[in-house]
Amino acid sequence: MSYRISLIPGDGIGPEVTDAARLCIDALGLDISWDIVLAGEPALKQHNSLLPFETLNSIKKNKVALKGPITTPVGSGFRSINVALRQELDLYACVRPARYIEGTNSKYPGTDILIVRENSEDLYAGVEFKNEDQKTNDLIDYINAISEKRVRKPSAISIKPISHFASERIIRFAFELAKKERRHKISCIHKANIMKYTDGLFLQIFDEIAKKYPQIETNNVIVDNLSMQLVLRPQEFDMLVLPNLYGDIMSDLCAGLIGGLGIAPGANIGDTIALFEPVHGAAPKYTGKNKVNPTATILSASLMLKHIGEHKKADILEKAVATVIKKGKNVTYDLKPTRTDPSSVGTKEMAEAIVKEIKKVLKNG
Repeated sequence: MSYRISLIPGDGIGPEVTDAARLCIDALGLDISWDIVLAGEPALKQHNSLLPFETLNSIKKNKVALKGPITTPVGSGFRSINVALRQELDLYACVRPARYIEGTNSKYPGTDILIVRENSEDLYAGVEFKNEDQKTNDLIDYINAISEKRVRKPSAISIKPISHFASERIIRFAFELAKKERRHKISCIHKANIMKYTDGLFLQIFDEIAKKYPQIETNNVIVDNLSMQLVLRPQEFDMLVLPNLYGDIMSDLCAGLIGGLGIAPGANIGDTIALFEPVHGAAPKYTGKNKVNPTATILSASLMLKHIGEHKKADILEKAVATVIKKGKNVTYDLKPTRTDPSSVGTKEMAEAIVKEIKKVLKNG
């Protein structure tokens, strides 16, 4: 079967890790045509747009995309293109597996947690009001007039929308995914003890939907308590479902449990479109240095292969990655016992080692 897949190289280390992923996917012998499109700073330079129409149109047409990381400025500049893509394409479910791979520097062998993060609202909705702006002051006056709680002037304001629709959609998605992946327990993560109306609504809907899946064990955990429990007893967690901000933070924590962001893959899924990308950022200081770990992008590509129905090829790819990491020879600096180990290899060389393992499996049938 032939496939046409959109490929967004990204910026920073993005082109290097997506090239590594393509190298591995091409070795599997699949009939894939890559539709290469741009987003972020490369798109701004070439198309005078951070998120060109051509890019969105390609993804909408092909329904599947593989994406490298894209830089998001901190505190100023343009808003996150990653968030914009998810919102524009209604990729409401962010799925991030955190699974231990033998040979990593993880202190928590056996960790296997599947994070399901709501992707469309919460504080990431981007409803913000600038400090000392007149509209912000007017909003503060209105809030102070109708609320028992007071907002100081001057303040910057962010709105945290949690809707019944989006909460029900992501929670139902999580339970259906649990059935598909044969997960036995889902933990709802919240801060409903403080945010009784927003997080309270998320928790209420979780409890309602959980009744329809009696075969799946459930519990709820306050988000700050979860931070402690994950560090102490990660083996007690199987699957997490969270609002947007908590999901982003906790998926990074879970990546730390398994050895770092370099091996943490991700998927953003909607009803008809899916985009796959590593959890880590663009790491611009390493641009062009052939240094960073390509595993997260390669494993994101494996999730993509499963999504299009190529489960056997995805398994081959994952086993090849696991073999290379277990051997510990042809791996990047972050997978060595020390980060200054002179025997570490580059991004391309690690990908080539994975390709050799793929070819061994394919040759032996």
